Amino acid sequence: MGAGNMAPDPIARAVAAPAASQSAQARNAFRFDGPMIQGGTVLGTAPALTSRVTLDGRSVPVAPDGRFLIAFDRDAAARAELVATRVDGSSLRQTLTVQPRAWRIERLNTLPRFAQPSAEFQRRRPAELAQINAARAKSNTVQGWRQEFMWPVTGRISGLFGSQRIYKGEPGSYHSGVDVARPRGTPVIAPADGVVILAAQQDFTLEGKLLMLDHGMTLNSAFLHLSRIDVKVGDVVRRGETIGAIGTTGRSTGPHLHWGMKWGSARIDPLLIAGSMPMTAD
Repeated sequence: MGAGNMAPDPIARAVAAPAASQSAQARNAFRFDGPMIQGGTVLGTAPALTSRVTLDGRSVPVAPDGRFLIAFDRDAAARAELVATRVDGSSLRQTLTVQPRAWRIERLNTLPRFAQPSAEFQRRRPAELAQINAARAKSNTVQGWRQEFMWPVTGRISGLFGSQRIYKGEPGSYHSGVDVARPRGTPVIAPADGVVILAAQQDFTLEGKLLMLDHGMTLNSAFLHLSRIDVKVGDVVRRGETIGAIGTTGRSTGPHLHWGMKWGSARIDPLLIAGSMPMTAD
């Protein structure tokens, strides 16, 4: 009997039907590359024909291939709602579970929360904050957000993201980044591709020589207390490229790098993005 006259194979039909169904389900659902956790990020893929994604009502940028990045602040709630709106106007909602973390809390029952700021600090600080906010508002099409991040410097971690002091029962601000202690002049490299959005021309009161990179999709890095900055605003830097050197400028008690990261308004933990600190010879 010729091949054109063969009857359809019932076993083949039985296998193909579930496979086709699973493929359709994958196209009509969010997919994620990892878990959701306070202070963490996760890469995802939007359902097919998605025109817009929101997280708790806030718009989330989506790449042409459907890939996107979301992140959760240090104090993110246990639940978040992700919504995909499709080109036909229909929507798909998914409730996300955000894992909590235990933070390092230090209680100082004999010290006041605030020291009196100097007149010089009060005069300069508003303009510094305006520069930082303007830098973070910039948008670039760089693809660093897709990459595996590396540590900008390796060494002893001397300060953890999320740690906090309680002064006489009143909480102070939590530590917004990771500190790595190394000697002054130690090179600092770009943890991922980025565009320079701020390179301080003069030392900031708190941050000292401050450098900021946009990695795309509203994800950015800030490097504080540098002794020098090797790049300028608008430069495109590649993962592993030297961008500056460790120092002790600004409000710093010793040479170290403070690496802070934000996704939009959410402060996130660089340790979760770069992974465990590699072993070093020092």
